[in-house]
Amino acid sequence: MKRSIKYFTYTGALAGLLLTTSCKEDFLERPPQDQISDVTFWKTKEDLSKALNAVYSELTREEIIYDDGSTDNAYAQYPWESTATVVSAGTINTNSNAGWGYTGIRRANQLLENADNIEMDAELRDRFKAEARFLRTWFYWDMVVKFGDVPLVTSTLSAGEENVPRTPRAEVVNFLLTELNEIAGVLPLRYAGSDFYEKGRITKGAALALKARILLNEASPRFGKGDAAKWKAAADAAQEVMGLGYTLFKVNEESGKDLEDDYAQWVTFANEEDEKNFRLGLRSYEKLFHQQYEGNSEVILDRQFIMQVDPQWNNTYLPPSVLDGWSSLTPTQDLVNAYGNYQTGGPANVLNAEVRGQLYLNNDPAFANEYKNRDPRFYASILFNGNPWNALEDGYKFTWQVGGSNNSQTGYNFRKLVDPQAYRENIDNHANIILLRYAEVLLTFAEATNEYSGPTAPVYEALNAVRERAGMPPVDETVYNSKESLRELIRNERRIELALEGQRYMDIRRWEIAPNVMGTIYDVRNKLVQARTWYDKLYLMPVPQGQIDLSKGGLSQNEGY
Repeated sequence: MKRSIKYFTYTGALAGLLLTTSCKEDFLERPPQDQISDVTFWKTKEDLSKALNAVYSELTREEIIYDDGSTDNAYAQYPWESTATVVSAGTINTNSNAGWGYTGIRRANQLLENADNIEMDAELRDRFKAEARFLRTWFYWDMVVKFGDVPLVTSTLSAGEENVPRTPRAEVVNFLLTELNEIAGVLPLRYAGSDFYEKGRITKGAALALKARILLNEASPRFGKGDAAKWKAAADAAQEVMGLGYTLFKVNEESGKDLEDDYAQWVTFANEEDEKNFRLGLRSYEKLFHQQYEGNSEVILDRQFIMQVDPQWNNTYLPPSVLDGWSSLTPTQDLVNAYGNYQTGGPANVLNAEVRGQLYLNNDPAFANEYKNRDPRFYASILFNGNPWNALEDGYKFTWQVGGSNNSQTGYNFRKLVDPQAYRENIDNHANIILLRYAEVLLTFAEATNEYSGPTAPVYEALNAVRERAGMPPVDETVYNSKESLRELIRNERRIELALEGQRYMDIRRWEIAPNVMGTIYDVRNKLVQARTWYDKLYLMPVPQGQIDLSKGGLSQNEGY
């Protein structure tokens, strides 16, 4: 049995102290009245551990996929599931909440204020506090990405103190980076797996990887404005993580039902070795996210789940109705087009939308040609007509069901993040959700280094490591031999490698390409799926009007809303 940190659900007095919030009464969640007092609860290391687990319970879950639904990667068809539908359409308004919340922050603050009052091992207490500080940083960074300026609150608030104005974004970011620098020296590289040392807790690697992610964002065109020193800082942060011993996850052989998938109909293999390279690249990428291999050598931070106790919903949100799914989030044609050519390593030859539509409507066999000889990650990530998946169901090949409930509107479904073993066993998907992984760190290093020094051997090495793990050929250095050409390759590599992992939302904004890519989307028949209009106000989300009203003048609204 795996021993990992468990995100408990609390009842009774502890719930009153840590989990009950007053979000309907006050935007910074003033402590609930008539509940257990701090003096009553904070007595033992077990109390502190339970309080820390309450902070962990707010860590990002599978809803991270909807960040891609707010971008050109995916279409979120149900507006009641998330704000992604209205964000992508450009119609979000102040009645929506795209991620404003202080529950996790308040829990972390309360822990940090009370931890030193407990008689316990000082080293363990300091580590618990470092974990809480990381989680608070994680929650704040998510809000900064969405809203920009946010109230920076580092202590619990009493009645009358809660209506805090928004802190300038730069000040919040500096605070977060300082926190990460400090706690990196306290957190361990890994955990042994015993009580209070469960796998899945925050590590030094997680602190440094989040630091690298933030610095990359701050160096990018929207914020860095060409400052080479900022790019170098991001590269240095990534390189520090690269020295901690993480490796890209790989499988060395296929087995079971995987062997029955016929990819020879989709890829022209040069020989048996070429086919093996392709198949192992596909398996290495797709299995990275399956429960069977959770906690593998690539994972830096993941959100833990427990079978039948605290499952996640990706096996419901992503598949079509014939697989008991809802097709809540489906790939766009533009994402499909981004997967390159397996044989050349360059862009794929994609069809004109009108031609594609006619081929589909005429049931022309040539319709399938567009899906041949593509990046192995394409076959591991996208369900397109004819894509085989025997691990899921004997003889299964995807066929788009046009119309009806819970079916894709674009002509594709996602395969990535769906766990076929859970489907076969008729149980909930309980694979951990990966939040930080080594491939992202390598791509951060490649992007930042290319921006401050241009193409160099270390940049190609980092890119090739990610590509070759997936079965793709190395970067053609004769083609991608300038900062500009390599920039486009790196950006596309991030898009397909990190699809559904929540990074595209930040990327299209920090690169300032959102106005160009957030266009209306169509299905494979070239029929309208969703009209999209970009407004520059969408670089930031609106502060929920209800929170502004509750703040009694403490909060201001983002421009344009």
